[in-house]
Amino acid sequence: MPFGAPPLRPDDPDATVFLPRVGGVPADPVWPVADPDALRPYESLATRMLPRVPPPATPAPAPEAPAAPSLARSSATMAIASLASRITGFLWKVMLVWAIGTGTVNDSFTIANTMPNILFELLFGGVLTSVVVPLLVRAQDDADRGAAYTQRMLTVGLVVLLGGTVVAVLAAPAFTSLYIPEGSRASAELTTAFARLVLPEIFFYGVFALLSAVLNASNLFRQAAWAPVANNVVVIATLAVFMAMPGQISLDPVRMGEPKLLVLGIGVTAGIAVQAGVLVPAVVRSGFRFRWRWGLDARMKEFGGLALWVLAYVVVSNIAITVTTRVLATGDPGGVAIYSNAWLLFQLPYGVIGVSLLTAIMPRLSRNAADGDTRKVVADLSYGSRIATVLLVPIAAVLTVIGVPLGIALFHGGANSAEDAARLGQALAVSAFGLLPYALVMLQLRVFYAMKDARTPTLIMVVMTVVKVPLLYLCPQLLEGRQVVLGVMLINSLTFVIGAIVGQVWLWVSLGHLRSRRALGVILWSVAASALGVLVAVLAGLLLPDSGGRIMAAVEVAVQSATGLGVAFGVLYLLRIEELTPATKRLSRLLGRAKRA
Repeated sequence: MPFGAPPLRPDDPDATVFLPRVGGVPADPVWPVADPDALRPYESLATRMLPRVPPPATPAPAPEAPAAPSLARSSATMAIASLASRITGFLWKVMLVWAIGTGTVNDSFTIANTMPNILFELLFGGVLTSVVVPLLVRAQDDADRGAAYTQRMLTVGLVVLLGGTVVAVLAAPAFTSLYIPEGSRASAELTTAFARLVLPEIFFYGVFALLSAVLNASNLFRQAAWAPVANNVVVIATLAVFMAMPGQISLDPVRMGEPKLLVLGIGVTAGIAVQAGVLVPAVVRSGFRFRWRWGLDARMKEFGGLALWVLAYVVVSNIAITVTTRVLATGDPGGVAIYSNAWLLFQLPYGVIGVSLLTAIMPRLSRNAADGDTRKVVADLSYGSRIATVLLVPIAAVLTVIGVPLGIALFHGGANSAEDAARLGQALAVSAFGLLPYALVMLQLRVFYAMKDARTPTLIMVVMTVVKVPLLYLCPQLLEGRQVVLGVMLINSLTFVIGAIVGQVWLWVSLGHLRSRRALGVILWSVAASALGVLVAVLAGLLLPDSGGRIMAAVEVAVQSATGLGVAFGVLYLLRIEELTPATKRLSRLLGRAKRA
C-alpha cells in the first residue's frame, strides 16, 4: 500500500461497497440516458454532484432510521427499472431481426437509427452530463432555488436542439455518405429514407435529458428511470404492427411513402417522443414552471475546459464508430446489423454486473479522490478490478463456447435464417475475450473522472482509436465479405485490451503502486477455473445431438452455460476467492427472500 498505510482487512471485501448514505438520495444515482447501452463513462462527472440536503432546524439528530426504508425502495426501484429497460430494449432488437432479418434493410435501419444518438452526443449530450447538470444542482443554492437557471438552461437547450434537428434532417444524405462509402453493398437510398424519419429523435433525446436533469436535481429519480421502458414498449408495438403488415420494404426503387417504411421509421421516433413526454407530468408535479428566459449563465464558464475535453472524447469515440460502420458496409449485407446485435450481447454481462456490483464503488471512489486519499482510491480500483475479473472471466470463457448456439436460439426466426443467426453468434464468440478488458477500461476511465481529470480519458481514447482504425481498414483487404464483421469484432476487443494496458500504466504513473500482484493472482485463478469450466462445457456439448434447430440450440446454451459456469464459479468458491463473496452474499439473500415468499 502507498504511504506505508496498513492494508484493508482481508476478511471484509465489502468494505468498499457499503457506503454512508444521505437520506432521500438513492445510492449511486445515475443521470439516465435515452439509450441504456450508450458508452458514456464521463457520466461519472455528474454523479459527484448530489442535491443538497437542508440542515435540520433543531440540533436534534437526523432521523436516519426512518429514511432508510424510503432509500431502499428508491434504489430498488431504479435497479428494477434499469433491468426492465435492458430486457425490453433487447426484446425489440431481437424482434427487429425477426421482422427484417440481418440483411440490407436491417443494415440501413441500424445505420440511420445510430445517427440521432451520435449527433445528440456531439450536439448536447456530453456537455449536458459534464457541465449543465452539476451546475443545475449547484444553482439550488440560489434564492429562487435555481428556477431562473433551469429556465435559462431549458430555453437555450430547446433552441439548440430544434435548430440542430432541422439541420440534421435536411443534411440526411450527407450523413449517409459519411457512413456508407461509394461502392459498398449497403443501400444509401434506404438509409437516407430511414434517416429522414428517425433524425427528429435528436430533439426528443434532448428534451428527455433536460427534463431528467430537472427531476434529478429535485431528488426525483424514479420517473426518468422508467421512461425508457415506455419507449421500448412503443417500439415493440410498432414492430408487431410491422410484422402483421403484408409485403416487404422495397430496395429498388426505394419509395419514401411506402407504408412499412413509414411505420418502422415513425414508430421508433414516436417511442423516443413518448419517453420524453412521460416526464412532463412529473416535472409539473415537482412544482417547476417553465417560461422562456434568454441568455447564458456565467457559471458555465467554470466548467468550460472540462466540457471541451468531454466533447473531444465524444468526437474521437465517434470517429472510431464511423470508420467501423464504413468498413462493415463494405462486407456482405448484414454486417452492420450483426455487429450491432453482437455488441449488444457483448455488453450485457458488464451492464448487469455494473448495475449490481461495480457501480456501488463509484460514489466512495469519487469522495476519496476529492479528499486526495490515494490509498483508498487505489484500494477501490483494485477491488473493482478483482470483482470484474472473478465475475467476467468465466462468463467470457463460456460465451466463446456458446456463441453460435446463442445466436441461433435468439435470432433465428421470421425473416432471419439460421445461417445469419450463426454468423452473429460467431461474431460474439470471437470477441468474448475482450469482455474483461472492456470492463477494466470503463472502470479506469471513471477513476480518472473521479480525480477531475477529463483529459486523460480522451487521450486514452485517442490511443485506442489510432490503433483501431488502421486495423479496421485491413479487414476488407484480408478477409472475405462474410468474415469482415468477425474481423471487426475481433479488433474491437483487441482495442480494449490495449486500452486496459495503457490505462493501467497511466494510473500507475499517477497513483503509484496499484496492488497489481494481488490482482494478477485473482486473474490467474479465474483463468484456470474458467479453462476447466470451458472443458466441461465442451464435453457437455458433445453429448447433445446436433439438429441445428432453434430449440436444440436453446437446450445447448442452457446445458453448456450451466455446466461451464457452474464448474468455473464452483472452483473459485472452493478456492475461497474473497472477491466472489459479494455475489454469493447477494445470491444467498435473494434465495432467502424466495424461500420466505
